[in-house]
Amino acid sequence: MTGRGPSTTRANRIAVRAGVATPGHRALPEEVPVALSFGGTTQAVMMATPADLEDFCIGFALSEAIIGTAGDVVELEIVEVDQGFDVQMRLGGAVQGAFAARRRKMAGPVGCGLCGIESIDEALRALPARSEVELELNSGDVREAVRSLSMQQKLRAETGAVHAAGFYHPDKGMLCVREDVGRHNALDKLIGAMARSGLNPAEGAIVITSRVSVDMVQKAVIAGTGVLIAVSAPTALAVRTAEAAGLTLVAIARGADFEVFSRPNRISKGVESDVA
Repeated sequence: MTGRGPSTTRANRIAVRAGVATPGHRALPEEVPVALSFGGTTQAVMMATPADLEDFCIGFALSEAIIGTAGDVVELEIVEVDQGFDVQMRLGGAVQGAFAARRRKMAGPVGCGLCGIESIDEALRALPARSEVELELNSGDVREAVRSLSMQQKLRAETGAVHAAGFYHPDKGMLCVREDVGRHNALDKLIGAMARSGLNPAEGAIVITSRVSVDMVQKAVIAGTGVLIAVSAPTALAVRTAEAAGLTLVAIARGADFEVFSRPNRISKGVESDVA
């Protein structure tokens, strides 16, 4: 099994331009249910683009603190089912035991979003605080990170309907990009791809095409980056969470313009005197 289906489908459509209707086709992104199972137990079912599923499941497991490293997954199989895929992972002994204990405590069914969360305290979980400075970017880096992510969005160029997450290194450029119909999925795919390829998140910035909700901040912090750059705006809770965790949050990054909402010490030019 390759573990992936087609990312797009060509659909019939009628395009109306300047009042003129023309029949034709358009490429649309695929969206299928993907079950994420650990030790024979399904943790979540996500609607996702059926590409890079190995990266997706590893990244999900890391960002949801089911595993600590990609090596905690000792076996991975992607099974195609009638309408989607079941990603089945076997965890190492101690990790599987901890996961089983966590499952026994859960009081209700698992949905998407903050998956596997059973209480308000877990949804607003404490995050590991980062040291003050491991990385410094300048305004040009922020601009180039957003530009290079856009240039590498092949699925968006074809369909115009997906999110992306990328890893930007200030000396090496955009090293890895993943796309998905879901913004959380795109970030999880990126986190998994980085873990599987040995990229160190602390050496660069994670860049996303979506708004910044608190769970996107949580995933970025757990991944280990010090800088999260987004093209859209953050929520107030996302900003508070980023500040508390020591994450530099750059948002509304469009062209040469951007806004820094937390920990501006990692952005070297043009913002220090204007951000509290």
